[in-house]
Order: sequence, then C-alpha cells, then structure tokens
Amino acid sequence: MAVTLTLPDGATLELQDGATGADAAAAIGAGLARAALAVKVSHPEAGEDGEVRDLARPVPDGARLSVITSRSGAPALELIRHDAAHVLATAVMELYPGVKISIGPPIEDGFYYDFEFPDGTVVSEADFPRIEDRMRAHIQAAEPFERAEVSPQHARERFAAQGQDYKVELIDDLVKAAAHDRPLRSVSLYTNGPFTDLCRGPHAPSTASVGAFKLQSVAGAYWRGDSSRTMLTRIYGTAFFSRAELAEHERRLEEARARDHRKLGRELDLFMFSELSPGSPFWKPAGTAIWNVLTDLWRSENRARGYEEVRTPILYDVELFRQSGHWEKYRDNMYFTEVEKRPLGLKPMNCPAHIQIFNATRRSYRDLPVRLSEAGLVHRHEPSGVLHGLLRVRHITQDDAHIFCTDEQVEHEVGECLRFGFALYQLFGFEPRLELSTRPEQRIGTDEMWDRAEAALAGALDALELAYELNPGEGAFYGPKIDLHMTDSIGRSWQLGTVQLDYAMPERFDMLYTGADNAEHRPAMIHRALLGSFERFIGILIEHYAGEFPLWLAPVQVIVLPVSDRFNEYGASVAERLRAGGARVELDARNESVARKIRDGELRKVPYMLVVGEREQRDGTVAVREHRAGDTGSLSVAQFGERLRGGYTRPR
Repeated sequence: MAVTLTLPDGATLELQDGATGADAAAAIGAGLARAALAVKVSHPEAGEDGEVRDLARPVPDGARLSVITSRSGAPALELIRHDAAHVLATAVMELYPGVKISIGPPIEDGFYYDFEFPDGTVVSEADFPRIEDRMRAHIQAAEPFERAEVSPQHARERFAAQGQDYKVELIDDLVKAAAHDRPLRSVSLYTNGPFTDLCRGPHAPSTASVGAFKLQSVAGAYWRGDSSRTMLTRIYGTAFFSRAELAEHERRLEEARARDHRKLGRELDLFMFSELSPGSPFWKPAGTAIWNVLTDLWRSENRARGYEEVRTPILYDVELFRQSGHWEKYRDNMYFTEVEKRPLGLKPMNCPAHIQIFNATRRSYRDLPVRLSEAGLVHRHEPSGVLHGLLRVRHITQDDAHIFCTDEQVEHEVGECLRFGFALYQLFGFEPRLELSTRPEQRIGTDEMWDRAEAALAGALDALELAYELNPGEGAFYGPKIDLHMTDSIGRSWQLGTVQLDYAMPERFDMLYTGADNAEHRPAMIHRALLGSFERFIGILIEHYAGEFPLWLAPVQVIVLPVSDRFNEYGASVAERLRAGGARVELDARNESVARKIRDGELRKVPYMLVVGEREQRDGTVAVREHRAGDTGSLSVAQFGERLRGGYTRPR
C-alpha cells in the first residue's frame, strides 16, 4: 500500500506504507535529505496550521508535506531551541545531582528550562561557563533524539522512581484532561544521550543541529505560575545555526539594552515609578511635554476627521460590565470598591461609557456616523511580575474612539480608520503591517454577527488593496479586528493600532437609530485605537528613537548656554524670543563651564544648543550647536527662529 504526499510546488510523491519524513526527504533529493531537520505535514488531524514532526516519524497518507531545513526561518530556529533546552537539562542534571526538572520550551528568541535545585544550591550567571562547557560536549557528541511512545503508567513509574515529581504531576494532569471516551493511551518520551524527558516534540535528528548557543540569564518562576507553589530557577538561553547569527543577535540585544525606555526615562528625566502606586507612571515635566505634544496631535487629527471629543467617568456600577460582557472577560483584572453598599468598578475599557452617550440621544440615519473620541483613562490589574516600565502598566490612557454607523457605512469608516492610522504612523517613520483576527472560542454574539463582521473587515481591506495576514481565533470577545503592527528602528515588531467591528454590544445595549424607512435599526459599532495607549506608545518611541526625538517631539528643543554670568540676561532674552515663537526652550544659567553645559546638553539629547557670549551679545546672534553634529555657525536670533519654525511643530 502506497502513501501519497503533496509537495509545496503541487507535485505528488508516492512512498511505501510506513515511510518516514526522512524517507520523503531522501526521495526528493540527496542534498535535501542531508539538510533536513524535520517535516511539516498538513492533514485533517493536524489542524489548519499543520504539524511539525521528527524525521523518524511516519508521514500520513494524503498529507501536504514540506521539509524543514536551517533555511526555513522561525520553524527551524524553534526546533533547535527546543533541542538546546533538552541539552541544558542534560548538563544541569549531570552537574547538580538531585535536581528536579519541570518544563523547557522554546520561546521567542530563545528557550528556557525550569529547575528545582537541591536545598542550599544557588545557580547564578557565574555558573554559566561550566554549564555551557557540558552542553557543548553533548552537542559535539551529536547525540540522536530518540522518541518512544509508552503508556502513561510506564512513564509515571519511571519518573516517580527518579524522584521527578513535576513530571509525575504533568502526566497525572494529562490523564485527567483526556476525554472519558478517549482515555490517554500513550505519552512520548525523548532521549538524547543520558537524558530522557516527557515531551511532545518535535526535535531535530541530533544535538549537533544546535550550531551556536548562549545562556543569558537566571530568574525565579513559580511552578505553573502559581505563587502558592514552589519557586523554581529558570535558566534562559538562545540558540542559532551559526556563530555569526548568534553574534548578530547579541549585537541587537546590546542595542536594545542601550535603548531600554526605563533606562532612558531615568537619564532624560521623563517619568518615574513609585511603590505608592505600583504600575502607574508619574510623568515629570519633560515627559509631560512629550505627552502634551502627542495629545495635541491626537486632538487635532481627530477633529479634522469629524470626531467629537468626550470625557467619561472611570467608576461605574458593575452591572454595566455584566451587560457589556467585560465582567466575564476582565473581572479578574479589574479593581472594585463599594460606595453606599453599591459595588462599583474602575472601567477596563471606554466602550460601555461611549454607548451611554450614544443612547442618551434619539438618533436618525442622518446623524450617522457618530464618531466619539476620548483620551480615556482605564485601569487593569496586571500582576506585579509582568509590569514592565511604560509597556505594561495598570493605569492606561487609550487614544480611544468609537464610531456608530449604518451597515452601509462600515466599509468606508473602517477604511478611513486605516488611512488615519497610516497618516499617523508616517509621522514617526513606521510602516504598518496588517493582521485580520477572527472569532475566538469564547465570544459573545451570534455566528451570523461574526460572519457579517469578518466579511466587512476583509472587504474593507480588499477595497483598499491592502495586504494582510490572517490570525484565526484571536479576535476580541465582541468582534473581529484589524491590528496594525510596525517595525522599529532596530527591527522589533510592535502591535499598536486596532480597528474592531462589533455587532454584539449594540444588541446588548439595545442601541437604535431611525432609518430612512422610519423603522428602528441597530447601528454597527467600530472600536478604534491607533496609538494604542499613550503610555506604551511613548515607551516605544523612546526606544525607537533611542531618546533622540525629532525636533517637533523633543521635550526641550533648544537650550541657551551663556558662557558666563555676565551674559545670562542676553541669554534669557534669546530664550524668551524663541519661546514666544512657539519653541520649547531652557536657559542654562548654572555657574558651570560652557564645556560642562554642552556635555550635559548632549547627554540630554537636546536637538539645539545656543552658546552666547560677548560677540553674540554685541551682534545679536547665537552660536549654534546641533546634537551630535557640533558647531554649525552663527545666526541672528531671527534667522535661527526661522530655521526652527519649520521643524519645532509636527510635520504636515
């Protein structure tokens, strides 16, 4: 009996029954067989995304098959990083007898493994060289990864005998999770050298595929993320196919560390945090200046596109969130209080509040679309362990908007939201990448609503001839969405904007408008945020620009530097003239040398420094220094003001 496979180019491949991925690669070509690491098969049992399998496993009849090599990008890197996690566990078990192992998955940019070390044993980064040496020996030995299917009972007894309690617990949970009518008959074990792990796979043929690796850090991690359980030691690392790729990765990490917005925020005195209000930034004057520039941009661009600005409370009766569906979705991440025995909650979203404004007035089809915008303050409880500067906070100011429109207006309004986003991002040098996310498993609304909403968003993208990726199952709980991702100056991808289409909340809140037929109709509701949140967006901008903001966004655009106290008065008059023209200017009148003042200005990354002394005072000029460029000559105050005028306001 033959096995028939379809290859990526549409050709078919026939093999003997029981043929493996390695057999398939060999049948295609000897070179491919040597380069093969695994295969990806797509068939009904593997789901839409397909399944990556070891080369030694049989391939299913009728499947689409592609061979994964070192040139396959992310799937190949994920494979060898999983391999490296097992090699790490192998080395640690040899070096630290009695250690207990838990899990070791590949993750974005690397891998980790969690361990419980014997009492009194502390592992730190100082221990990495000897762990890496032992790992290197196992990689150089090219130990095969061998898969075995065994009964859960057999695996449980094996790990119990070794005192590996975490593996025993994982097996017990797998058995419990299996459906009663389909009990778990086997689990897979992978062995490389002396190490055997409970693992679903897949793995490359041997440890030799890990070309270059590095252990990076140690952290604490509760078993299963439960703070009532044991604190484990998590060792992070990364792996690549070559030393050159690893070196480039380390270069990017070093660049990212230099750009870390938390570090730059301190150095540039933009914001601070306090344990008196965990997860909530305190904005200092310089950071507030950036905030205000973005707010002015947000306000003027919304106004130009027909949005009406509103302000809504942050505290509501919890019944509002039950009605909207946020209670089920966000209850565990909300903050609650009680006022006069009435339970109230801080809003995690602005949409229910904007619905109240829409419903407070009788609407006609002539009134639509209604576009409401708000720099809306919301609160979400993020666990302390995941708080991360401005990128993950509990106090969030969204550049939020909601559009209420007819079905016929949806495609146009979604398109205008996307155009708005493109125009905004262009100001910062971002090029958006679009992703359409469809219905999740847990959702509100009928299938018919979701069908309409998904078709409308896809239609809007197609009408604008925009390329997009499909992200199945990742929509909001109330509707599908188009997310806008962009890549920063060092190649990192960020998700910023979102445009979401919702037919469920208008139903839940009985939203109505009078149509041209004089009958009542439900509006469609579009949820739209383009900067995402002001906090996160500023954090991303700090890292994107490495703190060197363009002139229009810089918190201080010009510093005037008198060379001595005798010229402070002239320096103040220069600063006042420029300030009157709209520039953000400081006077550095400290009793310091001008060299020290210039150095400090450079460290603050101020775009322009104006040195003034006797000659400048006599001639009514300023000596201009640009950040990084140095001296650029002398200009009259009026000439310099003219130079600034085209740059200190945002580009059009």
